[in-house]
Amino acid sequence: MSNSFFFHFAKYTSFGVINTAIHWAIFLGLYYTVTAQQIICNTLAFLAAVSFSFYANSKWTFNAPRSLARYSLYVFLMGLLAAGIGKLSDVIFLPPLLTLVISSCASLIVGFIISRSILTAKNSQ
Repeated sequence: MSNSFFFHFAKYTSFGVINTAIHWAIFLGLYYTVTAQQIICNTLAFLAAVSFSFYANSKWTFNAPRSLARYSLYVFLMGLLAAGIGKLSDVIFLPPLLTLVISSCASLIVGFIISRSILTAKNSQ
């Protein structure tokens, strides 16, 4: 693997810390004040955090152009991941903290792969 890969992953991880704080704050706020349905909490929290992540990583990690098409694809794919983890957590009665940990870990790995693919694609608009 090239130095570029590790450089991008390190930057992505740095923004991931902020992204995770956004996600966790919204998830916990919704869970304890609005609804205890983790699919709703995780999806809404993730959509807010993923918007920050897309903007920050496209601008500062990958130096890639931002577009509605790229943003929509990124949000769709990452939203599926968040909703899937939230739904599974509801079905098997995972504690909210464990849902957040699993979601954050999965998002770091899967999110980097998706971001790199979408934001560095030559033919994407």
